[in-house]
Amino acid sequence: MTTRVFLISAAIGEALREARFDDGSPLDASGLRAARTAAGAGAVPAGGRLWVSPTVRCRQTAEALGLRDGLETAELAPLDVGRWRGATLAEVSAGEPEAVARWLADPASAPHGGESVRVFCDRVAEHLDTAAGFDGRTVAVVEPEVVRALVVRVLGAPESAFWRVDVPPLTVTELSGRAGRWNVRAGRPLV
Repeated sequence: MTTRVFLISAAIGEALREARFDDGSPLDASGLRAARTAAGAGAVPAGGRLWVSPTVRCRQTAEALGLRDGLETAELAPLDVGRWRGATLAEVSAGEPEAVARWLADPASAPHGGESVRVFCDRVAEHLDTAAGFDGRTVAVVEPEVVRALVVRVLGAPESAFWRVDVPPLTVTELSGRAGRWNVRAGRPLV
């Protein structure tokens, strides 16, 4: 049994544009327009199941893409950055340079009081194993860091590689296979 999971990264919003740790901000006008354009172009993969990360940007992206009635999936929530939520990376780096350096260098570190990269990667990978139990296709609209974490896990890369995977807005990363054995097709743009 082969399973296909299509991970669609959310359209751009203000937080992503400003390099700000997500604080629940919505899509901006250009992100909404790009998602609607992708929907109109017929580039959105179809699936038997639809999962949506529980963020405003992901819910709005799914709706703009014409993907309705998706299951809001807590396990696919973005990385919990604790007290850094809402701040820009520049602000946090200026106020807590050692903490940021530790966080970027050590996947087990969580100086912000939220999740470590290691715990986050474990969480989303466990949910991917759920998809492996389904025959057919699953479409998931998620934040870029969810895609990063899953790519790292399915390739068996070290968690330090998490910071080395770029995931542009409105791209599709396809995972095909089964639990323990996945293939990756990365970065197909929707628009």
